Amino acid sequence: MRCPYCRHADSRVVDSREADDGQLIRRRRSCPECGKRFTTVEEAVLAVVKRSGVTEPFSRTKIMSGVRKACQGRPVDEDAIAVLAQRVEETIRAKGAAEVPSHEVGLAILVPLRELDQVAYLRFASVYKSFDSLDEFEREITALREATTAREAAVRHAVATRSGGRAPKINS
Repeated sequence: MRCPYCRHADSRVVDSREADDGQLIRRRRSCPECGKRFTTVEEAVLAVVKRSGVTEPFSRTKIMSGVRKACQGRPVDEDAIAVLAQRVEETIRAKGAAEVPSHEVGLAILVPLRELDQVAYLRFASVYKSFDSLDEFEREITALREATTAREAAVRHAVATRSGGRAPKINS
């Protein structure tokens, strides 16, 4: 890193710290030539590769906008949408790649959106997966019903297991 004071071509890192939930790295540097200290901020840039081949920076705001459209008229608050967008970004960053295809971003949105609101999920999936017929909607609804039934059965099993196989008592 070039010193901003004397323009010497090299500097030494004195201290490094993460900032902004690990998205930024602040480095305190020292110039061996003039002895002055300065701080640099490094950011890991995540890029999305569109189907057309165009690359653009990942945008949490863009995720929120698309999910907001899918949730229009649904009982979903803005905080839940922000949390979903953060989960999507964490999922994408966890892959460790500097560039991800837009298809992977869409897939990363579908899972938490299904948990958030099934109607919004269907809206988003119909556009994302380019549904062309009612049959495709019906297949997706059937898959949602099966997943919901399986999830409810797992919860009932977990409750029954915790209570020693007996149904929990309900006091009236």
